[in-house]
Order: sequence, then C-alpha cells, then structure tokens
Amino acid sequence: MWKRVLDMPFIRTVPEDLAEGDTASMYSRAKDGFGYLPNMVAVFSHRPEVMGTWNELISCIKNNMDVRRYELVIIAAAKELRSSYCMLAHESVLLQGHYNARELQSIVDTPEDSSLNEADRAIMRLAGKVVRDATSITAGDVDELRK
Repeated sequence: MWKRVLDMPFIRTVPEDLAEGDTASMYSRAKDGFGYLPNMVAVFSHRPEVMGTWNELISCIKNNMDVRRYELVIIAAAKELRSSYCMLAHESVLLQGHYNARELQSIVDTPEDSSLNEADRAIMRLAGKVVRDATSITAGDVDELRK
C-alpha cells in the first residue's frame, strides 16, 4: 500500500508523493485550483469519493448565493468553531476583490458594527447560531432572513 503517511493531529494522510489512483487525481485537482494541496483535501486521502460528494454538496450550496456571501457565512461559522485554519482560508478569498484588510478585520471582529448590509449581518448571525446550537433556530430567525 503506502510506505509512509503524513501525521496530522489524529489523522494520518497519504503524502502527495505516494498518492495513487483517485487520491492522486484528487490531489492534482486541488493543486490546480488552489495552487497547493490544502490540509482539508489531504484529510480525504483515504476516501477520495467522499471528497467528491463533499464538493457536490458545496457546489449546490454555492449555486444559490454569491461567493462573497458564501464566504461570510463560512467565516461566521468558523469563528464560532474557533477554526483559525478555516478562517484564514476563507478570509483570503474575501481579500481578493471583496474587502480590504481593515474592512475584513472589522467584519470578523464586530460584524454588527461593520460596513455590511443588514442582510449580510443577518445571515452571519444565523450561521453563528446554527454552529452554537442548531436546535435553537426558530421561525423568527428564518423570518429575519426573509426580510
């Protein structure tokens, strides 16, 4: 099988130079898209078909919102999860033609006081609430987004 694997906290992944078949193809696609092999892709190295399904889900979600708003939602969720890796990856997208560093810092630190419009603030609040406690979502939360 593989001679060695990369060690990540609790996860052993297939190193790029030892990847074969579907894993090598998945790695190649990721490098073509990102310019490097992200850890989040390597995590799927033993099950590249799961990465394919994950990508389909993300595509379905993204198809119904613009990139900027999608990234704001991910940042709100990542902030709640305290995932610095995810925050950095998605903030970098927003720094490419959407916000400057000062604006983005304001959005991350205090979205309610940032230059975001009310719709963006509402969707970020909902994303944070879903991460904190999805069972607490009410019809009022959804109605707020509809406004």
